[in-house]
Amino acid sequence: QVQLVESGGALVQAGGSLRLSCAVSGGTVRTYNMGWFRQAPGKEREFVAAIIWSGGTTYYADSVKGRFTISRDNAKNTVYLQMNSLKPEDTAVYYCAARFRITSTYYPTSSDYWGQGTQVTVSS
Repeated sequence: QVQLVESGGALVQAGGSLRLSCAVSGGTVRTYNMGWFRQAPGKEREFVAAIIWSGGTTYYADSVKGRFTISRDNAKNTVYLQMNSLKPEDTAVYYCAARFRITSTYYPTSSDYWGQGTQVTVSS
């Protein structure tokens, strides 16, 4: 059973940076598409970023493109989300996800595996 454990969420001022981590057990980051989603209060969960298992191609939601960077460390079996130039609208619970379909024209709305989430709050 794949387990995902997020960490790194915090309260930060607008313009600041955070790095989220997702530690994976029961599977390897090299064999799954890995990604991050977020859910703000009163809104549906939305795709943020993904890294493809083969080749490491990355995809980003338009709202975070140029500010967020997804990466993985195969040796640590961990996926990261570096978030820079944070805005109040980035406030949400961020979820790590594993094993979903994604292409350049199809961004996922669901995933086979989820972490428990980590809160990111950006103050203005």
